[in-house]
Amino acid sequence: MDLRQVRKEYENRGLREDDLVSDPIDQFKIWYSEIEEAGYSEPNAMVLSTVDKNASPSGRNVLLKEVREDGFVFFTNYESKKAKDIKTNKKVSLTFSWNELRRQVLVEGVAEKISENESDEYWAMRPYESKIGSLVSDQSSVISSREELDVAFETQELKWRGLEVPRPRHWGGYKVSPNFIEFWQGRQNRLHDRIGYELTFEGWIVNRLSP
Repeated sequence: MDLRQVRKEYENRGLREDDLVSDPIDQFKIWYSEIEEAGYSEPNAMVLSTVDKNASPSGRNVLLKEVREDGFVFFTNYESKKAKDIKTNKKVSLTFSWNELRRQVLVEGVAEKISENESDEYWAMRPYESKIGSLVSDQSSVISSREELDVAFETQELKWRGLEVPRPRHWGGYKVSPNFIEFWQGRQNRLHDRIGYELTFEGWIVNRLSP
């Protein structure tokens, strides 16, 4: 595949410093609302990038489930590869790609587990089938076949039908506390707008970055 001639010019009103609020998480909420209004499918999908003990990077899509004043929350299996990477190196990044509005947000920060009570609260909100799926999935491990997974699901679904499914200890949430957030807005001639917020002892400082 030769993709050298694949290109698209971006036309947009741009991103000026005067358009931004002082807190990047508040700015994220503004952009998120705008992308929701644009009808983007799963705007909370993000690429979580981690680094393992051998300094090898990995990226995968996960779903943002909460935006707090001090960070971004997602949930996963604590025995998964991503969780093992985080145990080794808590520094992670989150990337949101919102092509409909020619936008991207990059979040760099530190991931830490949220409290068990907070994980319990979200677990209680999950659909029954999703809870069963989390019980069955030994995430990132090798399995013999799809049929093995389906049989395990059917067995657990029957076992817990009509009952409250308890949250397994190997499942819960992480909060990514950011120290850098970049807002990228596509512009013509590849002269894109990039605004970075960096956390310092004095608070957030804002800089325009060269495209």
